[in-house]
Amino acid sequence: MMSGTLESLSGIGEDGSSIGSDSEINGLAVRRTDKYGFLGGTQYSEGSDKDIRVDVARQREMKWLDMFNNWDKWVSRRFQKVKLRCRKGIPSSLRAKAWQLLSNSKELLDSNPGRFEELEREPGDPKWLDIIEKDLHRQFPFHEMFAARGGHGQQDLFRVLKAYTVYRPEEGYCQAQAPVAAVLLMHMPAEHAFWCLVQICETYLPGYYSAGLEAIQLDGEIFFSLLRRVCPMAYRHLKKFKIDPILYMTEWFMCVFSRTLPWASVLRVWDMFFCEGVKIVFRVGLVLLKQMLGSVEKLREVQGMYETMERLRNIPPESIREDLLVVSLAVTEALIERECTIQVRKWRESRGELTHQPGRRLNGTRAIHEHKRRASAISSGGSFSFLGSIPPPGPLRASSSLLSLPGFLVWESVCLCNVVTVQCCHPVSSSLCSCF
Repeated sequence: MMSGTLESLSGIGEDGSSIGSDSEINGLAVRRTDKYGFLGGTQYSEGSDKDIRVDVARQREMKWLDMFNNWDKWVSRRFQKVKLRCRKGIPSSLRAKAWQLLSNSKELLDSNPGRFEELEREPGDPKWLDIIEKDLHRQFPFHEMFAARGGHGQQDLFRVLKAYTVYRPEEGYCQAQAPVAAVLLMHMPAEHAFWCLVQICETYLPGYYSAGLEAIQLDGEIFFSLLRRVCPMAYRHLKKFKIDPILYMTEWFMCVFSRTLPWASVLRVWDMFFCEGVKIVFRVGLVLLKQMLGSVEKLREVQGMYETMERLRNIPPESIREDLLVVSLAVTEALIERECTIQVRKWRESRGELTHQPGRRLNGTRAIHEHKRRASAISSGGSFSFLGSIPPPGPLRASSSLLSLPGFLVWESVCLCNVVTVQCCHPVSSSLCSCF
């Protein structure tokens, strides 16, 4: 593996300065990786000054192990604590299992024994296989797992992506799925990564990877409308130069920022994303735009469309620290779904009916858990009284009269917090309902 890695990296940097520091074993130069496995590139981490103390790390691991042992109870009764711990960052040693439990892909894995191997044995559509083959070397070429052409990382990546085209032949393969699958493979075996990818594609981001990309276009309109609320200055600037959201947020959203942020930030975003759902992707995108275009001084540096796009493609690392990304914005699931309803109506008025039907995504662990409980109750013929009137996953039902109170938004909605209809209120800086 190491010889293949060195060979594949031989032409990347003439002086090797961008690849990382060297050491020697038996007189041969060996590239050192950072703690995440990167040999160099923009996501290489130079230092480890922010590493937490060993005793603190062990304490966090013990807390997560306790949650694993009573997972359903923690999600149903103490979800706020689960969410808080995900926002602090999941211990790296337990991240694989945590992601699988948070996404419910562990249950898919357990209920489909041998299914991944069956998919692998299928020949697959040559059209998709050819595109996948061409994409393999583009995924994190500076990471030790994927640096070697034909290495075990690229082989597993091919297995996962090919299996998905067989599993969902009507969708096939989308190039944005490759970096997502690669991130999963950095943390878990191929079969586990496959079922986790299924959950991302079908539960967290449904329609994102389908032909036509209607879902990502629709979310782009939602995102731009939310930007007007969160940072009007950035909104006006982008509108002035006619920079459509699809030009800059497509890679952010479809790859869940895996190709955009420093790696420590990527992992923190993914921890929160698996727990809280797509609202995290919206929030992080809004934070980035606010950081890049949210002041007069910053806008003076980008006086045109070209300069603005360059800024958004090359975001300085100091602007995207982990602590900045956890900033709580007044962007809730209910607000996103309400805006979704508005944008769907506008889409239908201007473009006709959508091929992709919006409103089917589940917003993170709690929603997945409650949906699973409803399905289980229905299949067993039992009653589920306190959730009996909750509709299938979809936009929350907002009343036509949205009330504005000092620091609050109030509307009648169907909530996932063990009640049917509540007045869900949230101040600008915090939440009163665990759905938010």
